[in-house]
Amino acid sequence: MSRLGDAVSPYLRSHANQPVDWFPWGQEAFDAARERDVPVLISIGYQTCHWCHVMARESFANPAIAAVINENLVAIKVDREEHPDVDALYMAQAAAFSDNLGWPLTIFATPEGATFYAATYLPPASAHGLPSLPEVITAVSSAWREKRDDVLESSRSLVEALAAHRGASSGTGLIPTPERLAVIVDALIAQEDTEHGGFGGAPKFPTTPVVNFLLSEAAASNAEAGALAARLLATYAGSPLRDAVEGGFFRYSTMRDFSEPHYERMLFDNAGLLQAYSRIGARDTAAGIVKFFRHQLFVGGALGSAQDSESVIDGISSEGGYFARDAKGRSALVPPAIDDKIVTGWNGLALEGLALASRAGVAGEPGALGVEIAAWLWENHVRDDGSLVRLSREGVLSPAVATAEDYGGFALGLIELGLAVADAQLVAKGRTVLEHYRALPPHATTDPLVAGHGIPGITDISEGASPSGVALLALAALRLASLTGESSYREWALELVSPCVAHAMAMPLGSGGVLRVLSELSRPARDIVVVADWRNDLLERAAGLWQEAAVVAVVTSEQAQEFLAHGFSLFEGRTDGSVPVAFLCEGGICRMPITTIEALEAQLAG
Repeated sequence: MSRLGDAVSPYLRSHANQPVDWFPWGQEAFDAARERDVPVLISIGYQTCHWCHVMARESFANPAIAAVINENLVAIKVDREEHPDVDALYMAQAAAFSDNLGWPLTIFATPEGATFYAATYLPPASAHGLPSLPEVITAVSSAWREKRDDVLESSRSLVEALAAHRGASSGTGLIPTPERLAVIVDALIAQEDTEHGGFGGAPKFPTTPVVNFLLSEAAASNAEAGALAARLLATYAGSPLRDAVEGGFFRYSTMRDFSEPHYERMLFDNAGLLQAYSRIGARDTAAGIVKFFRHQLFVGGALGSAQDSESVIDGISSEGGYFARDAKGRSALVPPAIDDKIVTGWNGLALEGLALASRAGVAGEPGALGVEIAAWLWENHVRDDGSLVRLSREGVLSPAVATAEDYGGFALGLIELGLAVADAQLVAKGRTVLEHYRALPPHATTDPLVAGHGIPGITDISEGASPSGVALLALAALRLASLTGESSYREWALELVSPCVAHAMAMPLGSGGVLRVLSELSRPARDIVVVADWRNDLLERAAGLWQEAAVVAVVTSEQAQEFLAHGFSLFEGRTDGSVPVAFLCEGGICRMPITTIEALEAQLAG
């Protein structure tokens, strides 16, 4: 039986019956390579990657090419969504060989795991200037047999260069001032595609983390940031990236004008877009994403990872053909498959999006959906010792190590959802997740095989599609700093992002999550608590300020007491809602209680 037959990852399972003698990521493969004295082929991709499937059909399912692979190499198949740290490590090494990186990622490494050659898609026969996969294997194998010293020196030099780069980039950076962040906003404006919208040329992606950074700057009164965010979101919503039938957004466009989408729909970027459209009050667009979550991605209690772009129509594989039809046309077709693996961190991003959608009054009961997902994750993805599961599928847990993204995304999602629905227990669970991460020894969320090989790990802060684990952990810490009054949380958030400041300021398009944290750190935190046992205009006005504060909690007397009982000192002395009353705090200093809208507006203006 194939070694991939029992894999949790649907991507690995899709390769289980191929003639390539695949190993999953693990020590067994490297031991086999050492015993046979051959290099390792590490093929990295993911389930909704179109070119990954093309290479699988053309080469890995080809018996002749598979025989070449099996004779000369030990082959390892990696799902980058299951092992993001492994992907980040080899993507960093692959950068030494090509500026045009992506997936499938094709790595040739020593039995110790050090890269000596890398490429992306390789065709079965040379074409369009690309060497064929068999040709590359022949060259790699020949070099390994005949020029072993050169190969090993190349791999050693690459590992040493990575270590040096990591050391050089680990210095502490100063938190930029609001004025310096305004310069970053101006730089982003200068990079906008004023003809077609968005940033850059083809292929063109929605830059969701940057949009959410811009909205944070807009909440701090940077009107130009808000205008840019509004233009970007209007472009995305008005383009073919948006599925007007089933809701949600496709991953990217192959054309600069967004005219030809690549039709996979991913959880992580839809979660960020749900946050953004909720923040600008675009309820219809946000409701479409909630609809997509509920009716397409919801599997067994939580959200699956993605929906494929390909489907079979009239016996032929069709890229996007299903999505080109209207609702009636789609009803007669089998929809593209759902990648039903449940990733903790991405579900955490969705919880944050559903929380903001609930605050914005988006249709589809986003708060209730969020509470259901949170309960399932807590029951199924939190182990008895408090550690998290990276992902599962059909109740089977992956052995992959949970990452900073999982801890940060889940903690932040629980906290934001708990505040949105006034559930202190959810917020307390978010604090528990964050505290567990803080107590972990160094490198506990790094793949142990990577660490065991002595290859310097990579802190992946590439944030073009979703925020990094660093940013999510820091945002969760900032929320707890406000809720508990404990300055250590804010100090820890600063410690987390300080090594990333220089990179974020130099490459803002790929650093939106960290920039959002820096935006919050650059200003005193504003927190608003409203305690009211009945609704009035003051409550409605204060509740509407959720975008302009680190924490906005609208609670009844009973709920306020529950928050206080869980140790959230922001509610100290604020548990009587017999008369609706609001409390405004800035930088840890709270002003006099407010009982009228006029008094609230005066304090806000002050």
